[in-house]
Amino acid sequence: MILRRALACSRLSHRVALAPSLARWYSPTIYKPDGTTHTVKEELTPLAKHIRDTILATGPISIAQYMQLALTSPIGGYYTRGQVFGREGDFVTSPEISQMFGEVMAVWYVMHWEMMGRPAKTVFVELGPGRGTLMDDIMRAAKRFTSFYESIQGIHFVEKSPELRKLQHDKLGCDWNVTATVGDKNDTGKTPLSSVSQHYGGLEVGWHDVLEQVTVDRDCVPLVMAHEFFDALPIYKFEKGESGKWSEILVDVSDSSTTPVQPTSPAQLRGSLQSTSSVEDSSTSHFKFVRARGVTSNAAMVLRDQRFDSLFDKGDRVEVSPESARVMIQLADWISANNGMGLIIDYGVDWTQGDTFRGIKNHQFVNPLSSPGSMDLTADVDFSYLRFAANGKAKCYGPIEQGSFLHSMGIQARLQQLLQSTSDNKVQKDLVDCYKRLTDVHSMGRVYKVLAVLPNSSEGAPIPFAQPIANSS
Repeated sequence: MILRRALACSRLSHRVALAPSLARWYSPTIYKPDGTTHTVKEELTPLAKHIRDTILATGPISIAQYMQLALTSPIGGYYTRGQVFGREGDFVTSPEISQMFGEVMAVWYVMHWEMMGRPAKTVFVELGPGRGTLMDDIMRAAKRFTSFYESIQGIHFVEKSPELRKLQHDKLGCDWNVTATVGDKNDTGKTPLSSVSQHYGGLEVGWHDVLEQVTVDRDCVPLVMAHEFFDALPIYKFEKGESGKWSEILVDVSDSSTTPVQPTSPAQLRGSLQSTSSVEDSSTSHFKFVRARGVTSNAAMVLRDQRFDSLFDKGDRVEVSPESARVMIQLADWISANNGMGLIIDYGVDWTQGDTFRGIKNHQFVNPLSSPGSMDLTADVDFSYLRFAANGKAKCYGPIEQGSFLHSMGIQARLQQLLQSTSDNKVQKDLVDCYKRLTDVHSMGRVYKVLAVLPNSSEGAPIPFAQPIANSS
């Protein structure tokens, strides 16, 4: 009897353990005896409710507004969380893969500091610094170049997320005893505003919500890094209709009477960013894409450039990020005015695309309208749009593929040094695997691009770029 009961319990526990893994094979639709159906929606979180209430009050919203709410809302925006990077997060960035990435970037800044005549004062400015890993690797490598390291007067991070600021603070070894903090009634009062790094000789570190808040002395040369920053800036999406007019693609509540627009397909996503696709059933989401009935003010403003009418046919879609253009204009003006230099590294292409907006969760593509706040939202960067925005304000070089950039800057030599520093076969294999992931054309080597920005007064192309590409107007 006891044995029979034990076997029964064992079988039951086995079935229960299997249930979660089997659940994904079932449809979320309930089929009723009378022939009608009902689809079970996902949980309506506080952020999803806020977005839903906004739409019900004002009508469908732009994808840009949806992205801003889903990523940065204090109610539960994605970037208000801390652990979103790395294997335990939703995605892995190049600096999180290997120290070699940041070390190569440091060498690029040192070389061009030398070419500029070794200015006495420099300052690092990083937009979207993640966990602070890239800047930590750059600063550690910079220590090997004494004169360059001594020129560095401070580090400025452009970062809105309180949680990520804390991670950056700790990564650089900043001292909480001297850290100035900022906060409101919803904060713990531990959001860093300024501090000093114990790892780097008491170097001053400052945090800013936007680039406009960063100020440097006129005799201080800014060294700018924007790694995977522009891909998360809000986009607007438009479709060219039969009449030749552009309609905006908006976000509406899923139970409205408006006709949904087909979302981005898994095949389209695979073509832009290498990843495992797992696009969820959009019927469970509380939101859907819809096409605006008339020409919105966004369409009239964003698409006034004649290029959009001449380069695209009926049925084509485009994704445009005016915020990216605004930041790029300011960045270009700032670099030229202060005789600085900058690198922009992101995934994307040198032309305008129309279907790259997606969600990334647990290293997989998911429906971007599902569970807002639970995933990263991103779109491929249009480097031609960035170059066009900077035209006349600064010189842009590239973009070139990340793999080509890293090889030209000596990543293979650095790999050999690291391989010779250890006899551990597992460590050596990990180093080679990381190198391949960063540089291989089938991984991050081709999808990611590098764009250099230099002052209008600069002469000659930076290493390893060719002459700047002329912008067509």
